[in-house]
Amino acid sequence: MKEKKIQYVIGIDGGGTKTIAALANLRGKVLIKAETGSSNPLKVGMKIAVLNIRKAIGNILKKYQKERIAIIYLALAAGIEKDKKKKTIIKKNLLEYPEFNRFSDKKIIIEGDQLAAFRSGTDKKAGVVLISGTGSVAMGWKKGKEEMACGWDWFLGDDGSGFWLGRRALRMVCRQLDGRGEETKLTDLVFQKWKIRGKEKLMERVYFDYKKDFVEQISLLSPLINRAAKKGDKIAKDILIEGGKELALAAAQVIKKLNFEKENFPLVLVGSTLKSPVVLNKIKKEVRKIAPKVEFIRPRQIPAIGAIKLALEFLEDADNKD
Repeated sequence: MKEKKIQYVIGIDGGGTKTIAALANLRGKVLIKAETGSSNPLKVGMKIAVLNIRKAIGNILKKYQKERIAIIYLALAAGIEKDKKKKTIIKKNLLEYPEFNRFSDKKIIIEGDQLAAFRSGTDKKAGVVLISGTGSVAMGWKKGKEEMACGWDWFLGDDGSGFWLGRRALRMVCRQLDGRGEETKLTDLVFQKWKIRGKEKLMERVYFDYKKDFVEQISLLSPLINRAAKKGDKIAKDILIEGGKELALAAAQVIKKLNFEKENFPLVLVGSTLKSPVVLNKIKKEVRKIAPKVEFIRPRQIPAIGAIKLALEFLEDADNKD
């Protein structure tokens, strides 16, 4: 790829909790990063999602001239990869801001977050990614074909995600408070984190105090489940095992659809939920049952770096066509 006057690309990973933007030169060296809130329109609405994307890019453009930006690659959640209408709305709204004045819409690429997450862990083009943060999704690619499982968002699914785990924990807390379930350390941990006591305050916190961002707030309870499990809490451990099983099931469906069972292939594991040893071990155990040659990869790089790789490839392809 020829190095021209334009010297930089921006890669953005937009998730349900935060948005991370990174700027790199044409050799892929990251020079600056910026972080803002969620850019998932299903979680915060289109207006706030676009605003957070704008802030992330704007913080970078304060130090680097927009004329020097070759490509902005947005890797977003919420099933954006197949939603042309949402892509158009996001582009249109971004270009209305002063800092994007005279910025060509052709320089803004918007795709789903799965491929960028996958490429943050490998340079291979074929393989599978399993993402579990606020939400969860499994996606794979092979010889021009792609398959996906989960990614239904919080209401319909996203089993094994941070929200799914947090909601499971709250349900166990409710069962204990009612006397319908066993005692669990999760009750005290949740009460301590939210600085509350009792059924009424718990309901008030979920249905009123956190009404606008309850998905994120409930997702943030997932680390408490790990803490309780480490202290020997059976209910907490069972929740983590169940979450790992659900995530493995999603990955397995993609693996089967792409006929990876007998092949060597990378399975890139991305997201805060997968930091749990219990969840991770369960995933590995279940997936190896159907795909013994799988290579599990925990990326050392953030997904925004995967977006940068894709931006550079897009530029290279454009240069080759010229």
